[in-house]
Amino acid sequence: MPIGLLTGLGAALCWGTLDLFSALASRRVGSLLVTTGMQVVGAVLVWAVAIVTATPLPTDPFVLVGATLVGLAGAGAYLSYFTGLRIGPISVVSGMVAAYGGLTVVLAVVFRGETLTVVQAAGAAIATLGVVLTGLAFDQGLRNTRFASPGVAFAVVALVLFATMSIGTDIVIDRAPWLEVLLVSRSSIALISMVILVAAVTVFRGPAAVMIEPAEGGDGRVDRRIIGAILLSGFLDILGLMSFSYGLENAETWLVGLASSFGPAVTIVVAVAMLGERLRPVQWIGLGGILAGMIAIGLP
Repeated sequence: MPIGLLTGLGAALCWGTLDLFSALASRRVGSLLVTTGMQVVGAVLVWAVAIVTATPLPTDPFVLVGATLVGLAGAGAYLSYFTGLRIGPISVVSGMVAAYGGLTVVLAVVFRGETLTVVQAAGAAIATLGVVLTGLAFDQGLRNTRFASPGVAFAVVALVLFATMSIGTDIVIDRAPWLEVLLVSRSSIALISMVILVAAVTVFRGPAAVMIEPAEGGDGRVDRRIIGAILLSGFLDILGLMSFSYGLENAETWLVGLASSFGPAVTIVVAVAMLGERLRPVQWIGLGGILAGMIAIGLP
């Protein structure tokens, strides 16, 4: 199995698993608290690995600035994604975000000079159509087409930022080892998330209500289960990022990005099978289109 496919699928498994835990925790205590906690846990783990392996902070200004910008995009992506999962449904939001793999392929062509075959280009178009069908509901005919959930808007923002984060990481990794880049970007994400959390609960509490308040039925209490979910999510996120970053350093960007985008498919399967969430027929077709498009993109 190609190293890019292997590392991308490793990241997908980690991220697809953590999505469910973080989504359920976000509905209990709000997405911003869960996101911040997860990023702090992740930063601590990355620093621990760096200390054990004697990995220094990079000194190249390009790497420092670039990795910090990657962290900024990452903070926005995670916050948008978990807010979308909070107001759900999980299956639809996860399906939408899965399209970041297709967008990563396009950005890899534009900014990294990688090439697509005709079949791969057709796959990108099919995946895009699948995204539209997944995020739309046809309750009363085409004239009244609407977003199936407010979470879809956050999912669109997240998929763009995740793709941007992927390409940005790949560009910076050209100048420094992947662990050095991850050390800077993850520290940046944690710091930015903490600043946003403080601002949201003080100055911007009203506008930030959708991110800091629990979903209907959530009690807002941070108990052992919430703490456990945050710790597990932080660990899985870093494990996935390490696999993802190593893949970007040693394989084609489009292959790693595409394989990693199947993470939300894991979440969808669990959400539908175990949580009783239901998709409309057109949304099942949309998810099928995303899967078929992603497979076509991966063909040689």
